[in-house]
Amino acid sequence: VFIYWFTTDDFDGHTLVSLDQLMNWGQCSAWGGFSAEPILGMDFSADACTYFTVGKVKAATLSITVLVMIQLLNAFNAVSEDGSLLSRPPWLNPYLVTACAISAILHCIILYTPPAQIFGVCPLDGHDWVLVAAFSLPVLLLDELLKYISRQRSSSGQFEA
Repeated sequence: VFIYWFTTDDFDGHTLVSLDQLMNWGQCSAWGGFSAEPILGMDFSADACTYFTVGKVKAATLSITVLVMIQLLNAFNAVSEDGSLLSRPPWLNPYLVTACAISAILHCIILYTPPAQIFGVCPLDGHDWVLVAAFSLPVLLLDELLKYISRQRSSSGQFEA
């Protein structure tokens, strides 16, 4: 999501860069002519290269939020090693659901309260949450696919020694 935000997602009007520029951002001062649009109240007119250090707050916030959500979804995946979430729903374990809800709420408190500056994150808008879902939810689908393959192999005796 970090790379996607910098190179592709221009929903909020921030400056898009190429993958090569992103990978070589440390050489920004030698590029000549690089400029970055202001974002989140940050002005890069004095030094456009700070876009890659100070200006990365949205990309970094998206990245950490995706990681948090993936881990919470993995907790639900771990309810059963081989059983589908459709056959063993996570709400059968209210402690897990409660713990995940508290974790998600705490993450949102960090994002949407003034101490967010301490953590170097910024609030996310609706579009950002769509990105978080798009990058996080595939972990559920992938794990369900792997569980399905495991069940099929197990039932056909392919795991027999």
